[in-house]
Amino acid sequence: MSFAFVPAIRRTLTAAVLSLAFALPVTAEQAKPQTTPHATPLVSVDWLKANLSDPAVVVLDIRSAIDGGGAEAYAAGHIPGAVHSDYDKAGWRVTRNGVPFMVPTTAELEKLIGETGIDEDNHVVIVPAGVHASDFGSAARVYWTLKLVGHPSVSILDGGVAAWKAAGNPLEAGVNKPQAKIFTATLATRTLAEVSEVEKLVQNGGATLLDGRPERFFAGKEKTQATKAYGHIPRAVNLDSATFYDPATNKLRSRAELEKIAASLPAGPVVSYCNTGHWASTNWFVLSEVLGRSDVRLYSGSMVEWTNDERRTIESARTRLDDLKKALGLGS
Repeated sequence: MSFAFVPAIRRTLTAAVLSLAFALPVTAEQAKPQTTPHATPLVSVDWLKANLSDPAVVVLDIRSAIDGGGAEAYAAGHIPGAVHSDYDKAGWRVTRNGVPFMVPTTAELEKLIGETGIDEDNHVVIVPAGVHASDFGSAARVYWTLKLVGHPSVSILDGGVAAWKAAGNPLEAGVNKPQAKIFTATLATRTLAEVSEVEKLVQNGGATLLDGRPERFFAGKEKTQATKAYGHIPRAVNLDSATFYDPATNKLRSRAELEKIAASLPAGPVVSYCNTGHWASTNWFVLSEVLGRSDVRLYSGSMVEWTNDERRTIESARTRLDDLKKALGLGS
């Protein structure tokens, strides 16, 4: 054989080997998509931008009347690929036994989450409007709900839609309709405090009852319409959830600031509550998910459930004189 033919033979053999390799079936291991890079409970706009094309990531836009938005605001402009689930209307909180804003049943949540296009294999990024502290509470409550039913991978977009726009990223108009999936709940009851447990804490102690409302609600100077009495649950301490939020940036404060604020709380277990379990979700999220405190639970029924039974005691700085002054139009 002439050595002049060797390069040609090598080229022919190489082409044959490559052709065979491309013809072979791809193994399951080779076919696996790249996994989503590690995400913390609070992710940045840069993180979402870098992972937006990952098919495992579901961007869940939860804008509602609470932030002045909802379906129309979503349709007018949202993060590309995002699906919408109105926090106030979709069923994240329901009326049960005459008490509003309660946690849905497991079956109701499985249906809601599955119809939103989410299953256990997705990484869910919850996107609030990014306009005020109560708006962040919506995201924290949805986050907590997903954790309650055992979803393994959830984050909140720090700063929400507003931060995405401020960074110069594009918005998409129209409506994305998700393909329904089957989501199976595995309840993580360690995140939830039932009313019976709170009753025991009032009697015997054992955990810090953390009231996340503004001081005027805690003191009994003001209440929501859904709450049937003024004041707070006995033994509770007050930490307004808005304290953890920076209104100048519409994001949570820095970790160092969060740690400094949380340092005022006693060590040990915490049960977070407010009027409806909305503001309290922010306190739960900061303490449990950002600062890593190990025993923090949410009393989701909060004051609307607690005051629904007049036999449950209330502490309040409010007096009959306050009521009389208000009736006479003299203020409280």
